Amino acid sequence: MLNQEQLPAIKKELEEFFRQAGLSPAIRLEIAESTLKADLEMEDPGVFIGHSGQALAAIQHLLRAILRRKTGEVFYLDLDINNYKKNQNDYIKEMARNAANEVALTRREKELAPMPAAERRIVHMELSQRADVVTESIGEGEERRIIIKAAF
Repeated sequence: MLNQEQLPAIKKELEEFFRQAGLSPAIRLEIAESTLKADLEMEDPGVFIGHSGQALAAIQHLLRAILRRKTGEVFYLDLDINNYKKNQNDYIKEMARNAANEVALTRREKELAPMPAAERRIVHMELSQRADVVTESIGEGEERRIIIKAAF
């Protein structure tokens, strides 16, 4: 399990990784249970975020492997650049609430667009406390999506 004493070495490793890419982002680290949250602020983050966050996901995967090897610890890395993920998650939650409100009003189910597992999880979690709707994932692979139904 990661601990606070490891944060300076991890921060140094992240700084070196991005220095090799010609950048020097501001890095803020936080440990919550088995997750290392790394928030970066940098100029022109587009190339590191990529289309729909694909580059960010790939960099996160690579950095997790590097940091696990360096620390010898198993943990989840949550990398965010210029609050991209936070803003994306806020958007998904708002979209889920709006769709659920529509379903609750019309009593007609609503099928959301296909989305990755992490985004589906956000929708399920956001709507799990509501008594007026239920969520269900359907489909396979990249076509997996959520249906929101009125609770009876």
